[in-house]
Amino acid sequence: MLHMSWNTIKEIHKKYLKKRYSKPDLKYVRLIAIDEFAVHKGQKYMTVVYDIESKRAIYVSEGRSEESLKKFWKRIKRSKSKLEAASMDMCGAYIASVIKSDLSISIVFDKFHIISNMNKVLDQIRRFIYKSEKMIEMRKVIKGLRWILLKCSGSLDESRNEKQRLEQALEMNKPLAQAYYLKEELHQLWEQESKEEAKKFLTSWIEKARSTKNPLLIKFSNTLISHKSGILNWYKYRINTGCLEGFNNKIKVLKRKAYGYRDIEYFSLRIYSLHKLRYALL
Repeated sequence: MLHMSWNTIKEIHKKYLKKRYSKPDLKYVRLIAIDEFAVHKGQKYMTVVYDIESKRAIYVSEGRSEESLKKFWKRIKRSKSKLEAASMDMCGAYIASVIKSDLSISIVFDKFHIISNMNKVLDQIRRFIYKSEKMIEMRKVIKGLRWILLKCSGSLDESRNEKQRLEQALEMNKPLAQAYYLKEELHQLWEQESKEEAKKFLTSWIEKARSTKNPLLIKFSNTLISHKSGILNWYKYRINTGCLEGFNNKIKVLKRKAYGYRDIEYFSLRIYSLHKLRYALL
């Protein structure tokens, strides 16, 4: 309409965004969520820090390493923010970065990522059983069972005989039954009355998992042991990365609408301003 080049319009927009969003106010930030998203599938990632209370992105950086968060911790220190807790998955780089920041921040491991990791273990056990099973009838029962196993017991579709198919498979295979019932029981970890009760429950669950002698379940239980304090911190700070997962979907839409961004700084500024755009998902 104005007979101006795309680059000129972009630079005008970038200048405006820089003025408004390049230095987010961090003074009152208490609770954050940290996660990564793919810029190019399987090739390049970016880290985003999300303020859970104000529902906005407050930091964006290239990569998903310890270095990715270094500038953020410096900004937090300069702003004299009373940051209390950070929700994240069990990514070693982010955990190390929080510890090395020298800030008294409680790490809260996201419960949905923990359940997701348990689902992956259950699926690995299912695949192993299917490959090693020689009886054709048993293979038929296990085949196509993946999504039924990963569903919560209350979500099984009666019209598709999902409950009957599940019960049949569990009756025929003890290792699969053990893994499935442990997966279902793990949900109760976040339904206890107190942190102390949750601690007892987690200890009991780990003992049950280890008693199966299944190497995959033992490995997963060892992961829970090493991340125990961060898991139980949920009872003090009931936060998760769910809000950030939703925000990451907005970022994907933003990226898709533009067919990708060559200017990473401009892309980051667009992410900072996303909370203001009600039409971001259109």
